[in-house]
Amino acid sequence: MSVSVSKPRAGLRFGGMVYFALTTTLTVYFAFAAVQGDYGVMRQAQTSGEMQSLTPERDALVADLAKLKNLTHRLSDEYLDVDLLDEQVRSVLGYIRADEIVIR
Repeated sequence: MSVSVSKPRAGLRFGGMVYFALTTTLTVYFAFAAVQGDYGVMRQAQTSGEMQSLTPERDALVADLAKLKNLTHRLSDEYLDVDLLDEQVRSVLGYIRADEIVIR
């Protein structure tokens, strides 16, 4: 009776190495993407900093928009501010009244 001792198969050892290499590669890829990717931790910190620096500019633009809306409303057909209209005619068209003296 002969007992045969089988050697470990080379294909099984190679498959394990491929599985380990693939798993390691995917782990490193996803870890890198979680830190440096488009939606990663670093990008979120950068976006937060940009948002804080742009907030005052946004607030200034909102104030300017409110001012322009007010001026537009005051010059509209529904509501006409005669003083504002007179000011605009004088500054844009350069009109003056006959009884005024212009000093430049």
